[in-house]
Amino acid sequence: MSSVPVIKAEHLGITFGGLHAVSDFNMEMNEGELVGLIGPNGAGKTTVFNLLTGVYQPTEGSFYLRGKSMLGKKPHQMVEEGIARTFQNIRLFKDLTVLENVKVAFNQRMRYSVLGGILRLPGYWREEAEIDARAREILSVFHMEDEVEQRAKNLPYGRQRKLEIARAIATGAKILLLDEPAAGMNPTETAELMEAITLIRTRFGVSILLIEHDMSLVMSICERLIVIDYGQIIAAGTPYEVANNPKVIGAYLGKEE
Repeated sequence: MSSVPVIKAEHLGITFGGLHAVSDFNMEMNEGELVGLIGPNGAGKTTVFNLLTGVYQPTEGSFYLRGKSMLGKKPHQMVEEGIARTFQNIRLFKDLTVLENVKVAFNQRMRYSVLGGILRLPGYWREEAEIDARAREILSVFHMEDEVEQRAKNLPYGRQRKLEIARAIATGAKILLLDEPAAGMNPTETAELMEAITLIRTRFGVSILLIEHDMSLVMSICERLIVIDYGQIIAAGTPYEVANNPKVIGAYLGKEE
């Protein structure tokens, strides 16, 4: 295992019109870790995700993927560097099938030439077969192998959530940022999601940073938690340490320390 953190943020921050949405955000994640980023509504969690994926450019600080500076990188460049995310609002290709949604994510890694694709040369068919098999393998992790021909829009909400995670995995990401993946799920779907997250971490060798309001999920699967409020880190540690931190209790319950 590499000693270089897969993600390192140093004094990362962004200001909108004089308002510090996130400030002095410091974090390190190591290979294979599963870390939770939690905090009250409006605390700045999704803004952190937007900074780490190139949606926003920081106005202060820096961050690195495996020791390489990511400042100035655009979202598609971040994907090429091996970081992918899901969103609070599901963003699938609703009229494509389940299988097609996952296969789309392989496009940036296709090796055949434009001419090969147009003429359907042997190399094209070989790679198409490889991608098809790989997409089905990823979907099987989420127990969706029997739904490959369904249109995404016809899936139940919880299955659409899983499909979005499967598509993120298909980009070849080694760092996965999940933004409230259990939102809108019933208890059974949430339990299945927890199983899937644990499995993809080991099977695909990914590091996972997770935003989630379902505290039972967070406490069950995360090794470490980072808590932010008003755009700043107020606590970090194991789930037990964080759950018993007075600052965290105050942030969630609105109590004075």
